Order: sequence, then structure tokens, then C-alpha cells
Amino acid sequence: MAGLITGSNSHFSHDSDEHKPPPANKSSSKICRVCGDEIGYKENGELFVACHVCSFPVCKPCYEYERSEGNQCCPQCNSRYKRHKGCPRVVGDEDENLDGDDFEDEFPVKNHHDDLDQNRDVNHVESVDYNQQKLHTFSSAGSVTGKDLEGEKEFYSNEEWQERVEKWKVRQEKRGLLNKEDGKEDQGEEDEYLMAEARQPLWRKVPIPSSLINPYRIVIVMRLVILAFFFRFRILTPAYDAYPLWLISVICEIWFALSWILDQFPKWLPITRETYLDRLSIRFEREGEPNQLSPVDVFVSSVDPLKEPPIITANTVLSILSVDYPVEKVTCYVSDDGASMLLFDCLAETSEFARRWVPFCKKYSIEPRAPEYYFNEKIDYLKDKVEPTFVKERRSMKREYEEFKVKINALVAKALKKPEEGWVMQDGTPWPGNNTRDHPGMIQVYLGSAGALDVEGKELPKLVYISREKRPGYPHHKKAGAMNALVRVSAVLTNAPFMLNLDCDHYINNSKAIREAMCFLMDPQLGKKLCYVQFPQRFDGIDRHDRYANRNTVFFDINMKGLDGIQGPVYVGTGTVFNRQALYGYDPPVSEKRPKMTCDCWPKWCCFCCGSRKTKSKKKSGTNGRSLFSRLYKKKKMGGKDYVRKGSGSMFDLEEIEEGLEGYEELEKSTLMSQKNFEKRFGQSPVFIASTLMENGGLPEGTNTQSLVKEAIHNISCGYEEKTDWGKEIGWIYGSVTEDILTGFKMHCHGWRSVYCIPKRPAFKGSAPINLSDRLHQVLRWALGSVEIFLSRHCPLWYGYGGKLKYLERLAYTNTIVYPFTSIPLLAYCTIPAVCLLTGKFIIPTLTNLASIWFMALFISIILTGVLELRWSGVAIEDWWRNEQFWVIGGVSAHLFAVFQGFLKVLAGVDTNFTVTAKAADDAEFGELYLFKWTTLLIPPTTLIILNIVGVVAGVSDAINSGSGSWGPLFGKLFFAFWVIVHLYPFLKGLMGKQNRTPTIVVLWSILLASIFSLIWVRIDPFLPKQTGPILKQCGVEC
Repeated sequence: MAGLITGSNSHFSHDSDEHKPPPANKSSSKICRVCGDEIGYKENGELFVACHVCSFPVCKPCYEYERSEGNQCCPQCNSRYKRHKGCPRVVGDEDENLDGDDFEDEFPVKNHHDDLDQNRDVNHVESVDYNQQKLHTFSSAGSVTGKDLEGEKEFYSNEEWQERVEKWKVRQEKRGLLNKEDGKEDQGEEDEYLMAEARQPLWRKVPIPSSLINPYRIVIVMRLVILAFFFRFRILTPAYDAYPLWLISVICEIWFALSWILDQFPKWLPITRETYLDRLSIRFEREGEPNQLSPVDVFVSSVDPLKEPPIITANTVLSILSVDYPVEKVTCYVSDDGASMLLFDCLAETSEFARRWVPFCKKYSIEPRAPEYYFNEKIDYLKDKVEPTFVKERRSMKREYEEFKVKINALVAKALKKPEEGWVMQDGTPWPGNNTRDHPGMIQVYLGSAGALDVEGKELPKLVYISREKRPGYPHHKKAGAMNALVRVSAVLTNAPFMLNLDCDHYINNSKAIREAMCFLMDPQLGKKLCYVQFPQRFDGIDRHDRYANRNTVFFDINMKGLDGIQGPVYVGTGTVFNRQALYGYDPPVSEKRPKMTCDCWPKWCCFCCGSRKTKSKKKSGTNGRSLFSRLYKKKKMGGKDYVRKGSGSMFDLEEIEEGLEGYEELEKSTLMSQKNFEKRFGQSPVFIASTLMENGGLPEGTNTQSLVKEAIHNISCGYEEKTDWGKEIGWIYGSVTEDILTGFKMHCHGWRSVYCIPKRPAFKGSAPINLSDRLHQVLRWALGSVEIFLSRHCPLWYGYGGKLKYLERLAYTNTIVYPFTSIPLLAYCTIPAVCLLTGKFIIPTLTNLASIWFMALFISIILTGVLELRWSGVAIEDWWRNEQFWVIGGVSAHLFAVFQGFLKVLAGVDTNFTVTAKAADDAEFGELYLFKWTTLLIPPTTLIILNIVGVVAGVSDAINSGSGSWGPLFGKLFFAFWVIVHLYPFLKGLMGKQNRTPTIVVLWSILLASIFSLIWVRIDPFLPKQTGPILKQCGVEC
């Protein structure tokens, strides 16, 4: 055997005597794969072979066309086409060394270790994986023409290209065909190319094409004009026979118009963004240098592991530990706000399983890296996998995961039976969290310490369990308080400059999600002004039709893109990478503006010529401070970034501090007051205060692990936040159950920007309630939080006008807190059609031709707005329609209750809760969709459906009795009634359930309310003519 060429799957040998290609390849090579014609033969009678690498069958005309007009590369392997004898030269041929192609065609060149002549090698059809092996052409002098690699550079990412170049050099050095000088020259060219690539931007803004967005804006303006004429007609032409109904309908329509303006104009400038992960690696992960990517702390919050299944939390943690990011720069913090020993033990099992799961994920680059979802995916898991050991290891890993699930299920079963004496840990000591409302703070580090390596001996990311201290009489502020505890603990233990916030049921679906965020946060220009990078929420386990709009596609794919073009998207509570400095209440760095020009043509006190003259104070603060706080503070101030919190400027202004002190020397005054003010702001923790001034993260020098853990325990004590700015100006803001909206709003008021990142593969995925009752309660909680913000001092209607919040951004935040109040006019408007049908009245008088035009124009503009919005956003019409339906369903149920509950809670101090009682569910797929849970929220929409159905029946009956003249006015009433019924149809479908069974209590309440309205209708008696004059009665005397 003269030589061996190894591909990805097969081996081919060159026989010294003769070689015959396989019949399949021979027959298939006669037909061109591009045009379908026969390939033809060369002048010497041999079959024409365009590509010498993969022998992809292409005819000579297609070959010449590709070289002259195309990208000059083979369609299959992307290698650059060599010039054949007699073919015209093209740009790039002169780079080929000594015209190697002509040597191939004209001379039988032999290799120094191969006895086959080159002619036979050219016609040899081989099936070789181009990414694994590449043939090279040798000149008669024995030197290699390797410059053909340059033509392929544009078809590979930078990492793949660098790897290919290194492999090629190793092969050539083994063959003795690469000189050191050539290697140095190539290396210089490669370094120059990589340096140029590293200087490129890490992301780019992709605006919506003008052909899509401009018609959308034109229709919005036209709709505003039409609305003005429509309201002019409605107000100037009242329906006197139904004046109360007309007045109510006009007020409702005006409110709907204002709500539409609040929702529409923040979508005026939608944009999308694109990241370049290869440039991020080239810039911050250079070979032979320390990795310069910024560390990231990942927060996972959990409350009750019995309601939030521990196996779901374990999958979220596993997806974090196996993320595609340097392991020494990732730390996972799990907050257990229920102090449950179940979660504590589950994390211990998870950390043990991670020692095998993490190397498996990184070895085979699997997605997603949460085992429950990876093994349940209904896809071809062998796609793009070439390692022969993959199938074997996958089966083994799946068995180990099933054993892991059994262990977790056993722990859950054990946790259901709590012993009387309380839980006891494995070492025999009582569990400190036996009383969930009265327990000390707990911290446990599972991974990341010495000896915590995976099965391959490599380091794993840190995994830390945290349960903050709870004592009776201290406010804990629910999730917001838990997140602030995580901020302080992470600042003491690792102090990464960026933090990723995830719910326990949201796992990392894209292992490069953190890198996507770093493309923005580590950008030298934009990154310093970003408070967070928000990713859209995507969900698993939702039925195909998404009956209750759980995906919320319209909000995440339309509204959020619009906000990204203003000041950034709102914070939605999960899937967010934060800048730690923004959470500390600092202002973003302000770029210095050029000073205005001045002249001497006017007196100094005059400002008419070139603007006002501003004098600068020349006060100088003490520069001899040597305390830790003053040194770090001055370093930060001198770095060109002025961080001042609104309303407490004296806290960071040492000049003003010194003026208020007497009896101290210059050094003592600045040192003492800076410490006191920092403690008043951040709490009494020297290590934490020092960490807040480290803009790039890291820990203070001279600290050890034991002292840091003790300091972290102190930071999660229940009294730490007393008399500090935590929850007021720092961290997650207190005062609402929707702390996410409030926290993002405060950061935007400081002038920070946020960014919306939508990778091709969803970054995170979670679970959503798919049955009707749970979905309504989720919406109720969101709406209640909005009402609380509306009634607080942080209401966007009057808060932060002296700040840096943009006006369109303020409109968007205003919309997020006033939308629950739309439920009141919406409920009235959905009731009006039934009342009109039952009473025979109507809110609109007889229409003139001009009025009919305005009505038609309004409906057409509404339809066009929706169509054009779907066109530029790419949202499916079914998702848009489900969103419209659930806007009505939630508006007349959850939003309505949230308004009354919010007023009772804020104004009267009465906290009402609507409990949910579960009933049996099916075990089939999406069985939870048909699970019915009784809740008070179901009563208003059920009553509305019955009222409108009764009204339709009554209206049609009246028209039948009255003759053909009454059918015309009836159509308008029926249109509005059917509009209500169609929008409430998903609610009706969920109410009936899979077996069409409705609980008795729902029927009783609905019949009761419908009967009341029916009795009122009978009292009005619209079918019988009204008698005028005296009432005549029969006297009873026969005449």
C-alpha cells in the first residue's frame, strides 16, 4: 500500500497496481450537480474533475462560470477552485505558487514518498471529510502551495480558521515541507488578520427596513387624525333616547384611545440587535494570555421546593454549571427563602451529578444543557455528532440521570412527612431551618472549593446555597429582599461585575447566552452605560394553540423591540444580566462635553454673545486620606466617572462633608465622614462597602475565605438593612409585588440604558401555567403590582422628572401601571351590547353618510395597524389574536380584582387573597390545560357571556315580533355582542373543561346575576307598547 488518507468515517487505500472507483461514484459523477448536464471529458479523454479535494461532480461550463462570476469555490467543500489547463485566469490565480495547476495537468509530478503518478491521483474520486483532511498540491521542487487556504478564510469562524491553520502547519512540519521562515510569515499574516478582526464592534444595530416601518408609522398618524374626527362626531351627536348608555360609551372610548396612545407610541422606533461571538473570543480570549472575560454571578431564587419541584431547580442549576464560559468566572448562588432541608439535600445531589454531567456537555457541545429537557427532546440527537463514543456515553449519562431523578424523588417523598422533633442533618445536628419563620442565616459552598473537580479532573464553577436569616417582627420583602441578600453575599464572596438573575424554573437553553450579553456589557463604548441586558422569555410545555396567550409573544417581540429603540426594555424579572454598579444606585458615567466658545467682545457678566460663562469652583478636598474607603472612592472619582445618587449628593461630595464638620483635622474629617455615609447607605459591612467601589469587580487584598463567609453571614442578617438605602435606592426596590418593574424604572431614571438581546437560539426557557385559573392568578399578581406602583411615590406620572428618563420611555412605564384601570371601562363596554339588546336602545344614533365614512375609516385603520405591526415584527396572526382575546378575558376578571385589591391594600391596609383550590387533572399531555380550579375571578366573565347570549336571543326575538323594519338597527347591536362573545370564547372553552363539566358554584353565581338583569329587563318591558291616557278596566256589568 503506497499511502493512506483518513476521513471522518471511512478509510481509502491507493493500490500500487490499479485502482477502480466505486460504481456509485462513477455513475453519479457523469451528471453535473449544478445544472444537471453531463460533465464531459478533458482533451486526453479522462473525466473532468473540477475540485481536487472532494471531487464534487461539476461540469466545465459551471466550473468556469463559478470562477469568473461566483466566489471561485467548490459548492460542497468550499475549497478554492484550481485553474485547469486551457481555462482563463481569474483574480487570485497569480497567488498560486509556480502555477501548480498547470504542472498537474502537463507533467506527471510524483511525490517523494508516493509511487503513483499525479494523473491517476487527479482522477481518483474520494469521499473525504474536508474538515478533517485536505489534499495539498506539491511542485516539482517539493515545496507546498498552501496559500490556497487564504481563499477559504471567509467561510470559517475565527476559532475554526485558527484551528485549521495550526493543524495544517503540524502536518506540513511532519512531512518536512514547511520552512520556519514560511511559518513566521504566515503567523504574521494570521496575527494581523486576528488583530484587525478583534478591533471590530462586538454587536451591531439592525433597524427595521423602511419599507416595513414607514407605512406602519403613516397608518398610526392617520389613525390619530381619524380618531379626532370620530370623537368629534360621537360627542356632538348624542343618543338622546339612551343618553346614559351613550355617555358611558363615549367615556369608555376616550379611555381606550388614551390607552392605545400609551401603548402605541413607544413602538415608534423598533430595532433589533446582532452580536458577534467570534470577535468577543478574539478580543478577550487570546491564546497564551489570561482570559479577560468578566466574571458573572448567577442568582437562582426559590421559595418553597414542594410547590417548585426540586428536579426543575436542579436542572436550572445544572444548565448554569455547564454553561459555555470560563469555569473560574462563573458562580451560581441559590437562594432558599423557605429554609428547606429538601433543597439543601437536593443541591448536594446535584453537585455530585454535575461532576459527570458538565464534562459530558462540554465534550459533545450538546444543547440544551438541562438534562430533563435534553433527554426529552424529540429530535435527532445524532445530528452533527461525529464522535463514535457519543452514543455509548449518552446512554450511560441517561441512565445516571434516571438514577439521579430517583434520588431526588426519594428526598421529596421523605420531605412530605416531617418528624415531630424536626429535621436532622447527616452529622446528627438539628436543621437550623426547622422553623421557617425564625432561623439564622445559612451559607453552604458545594463546588468551587479545593478538591471539587469533575470526573476528568477539571475545575467546576462554584455552587453556593444561601438562606437569609428570618426573625419575627422583621420585614422580609419577599423576592426583592431575597435578591438583595444575594447581591450582598455575592459581593463579599466573589464580587463579579455582572449578575444574571433567573427564576428556579428558567434554565439556560443556549449555553452561549452569557457570551451574548457580554457582547454588550463589555463593549468599550456602550457597556459603561448599560444597567442590564434583557432576554425574551420563552416557555416549554404550552399547548400548540396557546389558548391563554402564555407565550406573550406580542409583548416580547413587538413592545420590547420598540422600547429597545428608545432607552431600553423594561426589566421582566428573569433572564436579565445586570451591571452591579447600576444596582448600587450610582449614575452612569457622563461623557464630557466640549466647552462653549467665549470671546472678549462683551463684558464678563454679559451672556448675549456666545452663551453664559460658567465659573468653576476651585475647592480642593484633602488628598492625604489613607483609609480604604477614601482611597477607593478617590480612585473611582479620578477615573473619569462621576457617580452621584440623586437626592443625596452630599454623600459622595467630600468638599461639602468637610464644611459641616468642626474639631477635626483635614484628614480625619474626610476619612470619618466617608465611612459614616457609606455605612448609612450600604450598611455596616467594611468588606461590602469596599466591594461597591471596585468597578471591575474582584475582592479586596488580604482577605481569606473564612473571614469572607463570616462577613457574608452578617450581610444576610435580618436587621442589616435597617436605616439603610436598601430597597429604597439600592438593589431591588421594595413597595410592590412586581419589584422588577420598579427596579428597572429606578435605573432608567438615573440615566442608565438597557438592551434587548434576541439570539437565534432562545437564551432561556421556563414553564408557565397553562390552565385558566392559574393563568388568571398570575395576571392578577402582575396587575396588583402595577396598582401598588400607581399609588406609590414611584409612579411614573409624577416621579423622576428631574432625572434622565426619556419621554417615550416614561409613556411605556405609565402604560405598565395604568393598564389595570382599563378593566373598569372594559367591563362597562362589554355590558353595553347586552343592555342595548334587552332595552331596544342603542348608543349610536342614525348614521349620516359622513359619519359612516369615519366609522369605516376607523375600523380599517385598526386592521391596518395590526397587519403592518405583524409584518415588521414577524409575529404570527394566531399569537396576535390570542393576545387580543386574553386582553379582554384578563381585563374583565384579574385586572378588575387587582384594582379593588390594590386600593384596599394601599389605602385601607386590608390584604385580601383569592385562594385556588385544585381538582383532578388528566395524565395526558397538556392535561393541566383541562385542570379546573375554582376562583372568584371566574364570575365576571362568565356573567358577561351569559348576559350577551341572553341579549342576542332577546334582540332576535324582538326583531321577529316587530317585523322587517327593526332588523337594520339590530345588526349594530349584534355586532358588538358577538365581539364580546368571540373575545371571551377561550374563557368559555376553559370553563367547560375537557368533559364539558362546569362546577355548580359557577353556574349558581352566573344564574343569579343573569336573573337580576333579566328581572330588570322584564320590569322595563321593551316588547309591549307603552299606553298613554287613562287605564280602562272592565266594569263587570253586562250591557
